[in-house]
Parts: sequence; C-alpha cells; structure tokens
Amino acid sequence: MKKLLLNRHAKSDWGNQSISDFDRPLNKRGLKDAPEMAGRLLNRKIIPDIILSSPALRAITTAKFFSEQYSLEPIEEENIYSNGMQCLRKILPKLDNKFSTVLCFGHNPDFTSLATFYSGEVFSNIPTCGIVCIEFDTETWENIDQLNGKLIFFDYPKSIND
Repeated sequence: MKKLLLNRHAKSDWGNQSISDFDRPLNKRGLKDAPEMAGRLLNRKIIPDIILSSPALRAITTAKFFSEQYSLEPIEEENIYSNGMQCLRKILPKLDNKFSTVLCFGHNPDFTSLATFYSGEVFSNIPTCGIVCIEFDTETWENIDQLNGKLIFFDYPKSIND
C-alpha cells in the first residue's frame, strides 16, 4: 500500500498587495492552523517518509511546521507551485518504492483536483491547511492511479466545529 497526503498551505496574508503571490507569508490564522494540523496528523500516527513542497513561501512555511514533528526536511519541488496537479502526476510514479507515505504541500485548485482524481470522491474545495489522505492498493508508486485510490480521511482546521 502507498499513502499520499495532500496538504494545502495554511491561510496566507493578503495585507500587503506589493508582495508577489510567490512570496506571500502566512497570516495569524495560518500560523495557528499549521501547527494544529501537524499535531492532528501526528495524533493519527501517520509518519511520512518524504515531504514534498511547493517553494512558495506560504507552502514551504506550512511544510516546515509538519517537518518539525517528524524531523524530516521538506524537499522543494518548483513545479508544484506552477503546475501542481500535472507536476505531481509526473513525480509520484517516479518515487522510490522505499517510500510508503508521501506528504505534499501545495495550492488550489490543483490539490482539490488531484484529490478528486486519485480518490474518486468529489471535492469542491480543500480549505487552507486541509489534508486529504489517499491510500493506493499497490506496492509501487508507478502503479498509482484513480482506479486504486481510496479516501482514508479529509481533515481541515474548522472540521472540529462542523
């Protein structure tokens, strides 16, 4: 079995319009939600073998809150920022099979589309800092596809209040 975790970046700060999209930091809520969601994932006893992240400031900052929990440095993948869904659909099948669980950080609408594609469930939106966990009935990353993916859970910061 292979497990894929798609984690949308935490809430970003739109207060300074002169900052580029790529360089937007997390806002106060994002800085609160990221460690909370990292703790929730840790409580589920899911341990990633590798962390991949968009290099955009809001995504890599979110990833670092999680990487601290696992003592695992995120690997920045430039194309997750510019072409998330297509990038990951190319990268994931090429991963070393020694990795059972992959945690990815990126952006919408790509992560919502990817979650829908691989899980067979319909996601209208993965909220900021939301996590979708999909398990694939295969032993190799090259064999993951939409026919063998199953949604394990979907969690996001406000889900405890829903």
